[in-house]
Amino acid sequence: MGHLACGGGYCLYRFRESVIPMKDSYKTILKATPEILYKERASKFYATAFPFTDESQLNDWIQPLRNQYQKANHHCYAWKMGATDDNYRANDDGEPSHSAGDPILSQINAYEMSDVLVVVSRIFGGTKLGVGGLIQAYREAARQALDQADLVMRVITGTVHISFEYPQMSQVMRYIDEHNYSIKEQRLTTTCEMDIAVPLSQLEKVVDQLNKMYPINAKA
Repeated sequence: MGHLACGGGYCLYRFRESVIPMKDSYKTILKATPEILYKERASKFYATAFPFTDESQLNDWIQPLRNQYQKANHHCYAWKMGATDDNYRANDDGEPSHSAGDPILSQINAYEMSDVLVVVSRIFGGTKLGVGGLIQAYREAARQALDQADLVMRVITGTVHISFEYPQMSQVMRYIDEHNYSIKEQRLTTTCEMDIAVPLSQLEKVVDQLNKMYPINAKA
């Protein structure tokens, strides 16, 4: 799994099937997806997925779409943030209750994604779709938008502090490289100290393994 970057309590990896437990990780995107257009009985559904980690910035994504699609009566959306399943919102924006936001959210969940916002702007085509038709259309538009996404894996991490002498440098670096961990900070003076980013579920195991490599000392 190719390592991209670490910071802010998580690491990013180019997405592949991972051995990291899902409680430590989730799929997300780093840039907006290409806009897709889905048509249903002359109604047009424009859908885009955006990276999303701050609810206060919601309008920053939606207002440009209101300006771009001034004939659209509805800009429905759903977002989800973080590794748990309890931080999300779904908004029907005037469509019948649960006919738009929930189907969009269902696709975010189906793709096992988070830190993502999906907005679907609808321009009415003159023919009513009914609640069932709307559910299908919003769900399909969201699916097509997410299908364009370039996925990465966001891994929630903790820090392990390592202290050792220079003769152990090659041993420590080999351990870090073999496990694909990331060095957050290092201080090399008369002795060596490093802070490495480790998936949360692996903290105790890593500390235990490193402390067995006497005279290396590690703590979380």
